[in-house]
Amino acid sequence: FQQDYFTDENRVLKKDPQQDYHLEYAMENSTHTILAFSRELHTCDTNDKTITESTMRVIWAYHHKDMGEAGQNYHGSNRGTKSLRLLNPEKEEVLSASLPYFDLKNKDVPVPDKDTTYWCQMFKIPVQNEKHHVIKVEPLIQKGHENLVHHILLYQCSSNLNDSVLDYGHECYHPNMPDSFLTCETVIFAWAIGGEGFTYPPHVGLSIGTAADPQFVLMEVHYDNPSYTEGLIDSSGLRLIYTPVLRKYDAGVIEAGLWVSLFHNIPPGMPEFVSEGHCTLECLKEALGAERPAGIHVFAVLLHAHLAGRAIRMRHFHNGEEQKLLAYDDEFDFNFQEFQYLKEERTILPGDNLITECHYSTVDRIRMTWGGLSTRNEMCLSYLLYYPRINLTRCASIPDIMEQLQFIGVKEIYRPVRQTWPFIIKSPKQYKNLSFMDAMNKFKWSKSEGVSYNELVLKLPVNVRCSKTDNAEWSIQGMTALPPEIERPYKTEPVICSSSSCLHCSLFLTLLFVVCATASTIGNTGSFV
Repeated sequence: FQQDYFTDENRVLKKDPQQDYHLEYAMENSTHTILAFSRELHTCDTNDKTITESTMRVIWAYHHKDMGEAGQNYHGSNRGTKSLRLLNPEKEEVLSASLPYFDLKNKDVPVPDKDTTYWCQMFKIPVQNEKHHVIKVEPLIQKGHENLVHHILLYQCSSNLNDSVLDYGHECYHPNMPDSFLTCETVIFAWAIGGEGFTYPPHVGLSIGTAADPQFVLMEVHYDNPSYTEGLIDSSGLRLIYTPVLRKYDAGVIEAGLWVSLFHNIPPGMPEFVSEGHCTLECLKEALGAERPAGIHVFAVLLHAHLAGRAIRMRHFHNGEEQKLLAYDDEFDFNFQEFQYLKEERTILPGDNLITECHYSTVDRIRMTWGGLSTRNEMCLSYLLYYPRINLTRCASIPDIMEQLQFIGVKEIYRPVRQTWPFIIKSPKQYKNLSFMDAMNKFKWSKSEGVSYNELVLKLPVNVRCSKTDNAEWSIQGMTALPPEIERPYKTEPVICSSSSCLHCSLFLTLLFVVCATASTIGNTGSFV
């Protein structure tokens, strides 16, 4: 039999008085038990969790014996959990097994015994005699390293390089990093831990083989080694499947959100703190107006933050009027980040602006959290996959720093700033000769001070980042803009609990459990939760 149960804070199973799960199919053989069941997305049952497009944490457990009169058997080690987007499955397209592909893989990289390492390796895209389209990208994660490889970014590099840059890899963002790596700023693909392969829509492909396409690419692999394990050797990477049969459009990627820097910071002890990164009206107006006045079409979004991230939303405004969210994840899981396919493609036009809204919790931290590359630092980014490709690679912002300093009482800093980064403070006395970071950590943060600081930073002028390929910039880059007057934070529409509210919102789930060969008959499959 099958019943709807829930659990409390003591992990005690209780039968739900409102039975919302309905068994659709059941099968058992000598090796497998399969249960297929359905329920409404919004059951309006306080003991059920609403199923949305956000990340859902699915928990499973079973016992090899059926439930008897004494009740539920304890599952022991037969349990697990997985983060999934139940409403955003991978778009599988049946691809010919004969399609060509090439692999971009690190070769025996010695992963240092430190918590965070970014390893960069330059590759040359295999020479094609004519234009082709990459139509699928798959991660190639070395077996046993699923938790070590946190994310992989693929950047397009300057076309003026030569094969001498291919000889070796190097730690990214290191003072001794090869200068050639600095020419690689355009993100053309992003994969993060927990994600699967990505298939482009049938009418879109990533172009390779022409002068405007990537010739040299930099693969950045982020290794997360919090236990400081020694002796790790990794050869992970990506597989790119391509075709000579061209799609209608070339795909592009725009990085939007907060420019990664110390200007982005979060006080300690905050149960809720909101940061915003602006893809400004000014940047989109200049870039789209020059290259694509009819607009671009977004078909997938990757939302990216680190360990303090709790929720991310990509807000879209057209001529100042807010549209439906472009993408969101209200249950953000650091260990599960992947591109979300949009149900309907979204057109971005001149006159639009985008805001990446990130929610954080730092209740377990006693020092400031800084924008930065480590997973213990933070980011607030969205990667937009779109077509047709234009010459816009980054549309982001940096909040003004001086008012942040004034908030903690800083009166004067040593100038010029470039020679004293990160801001050596001159006065007042309690901060004298301290860096910006040290002063922010010295400040006595309370929750009320944190809330006031949050209100301040959301209203600060922003420095516009509006970048092209090959380190070029649109003229708006570096200019100051004011954030738009908007409702903060984004208000989700309330779920109305009525008999009509759940029409067309049924979800059919299939769960597959692998049990021991002595599995009992399906007649009493009460041992699954």
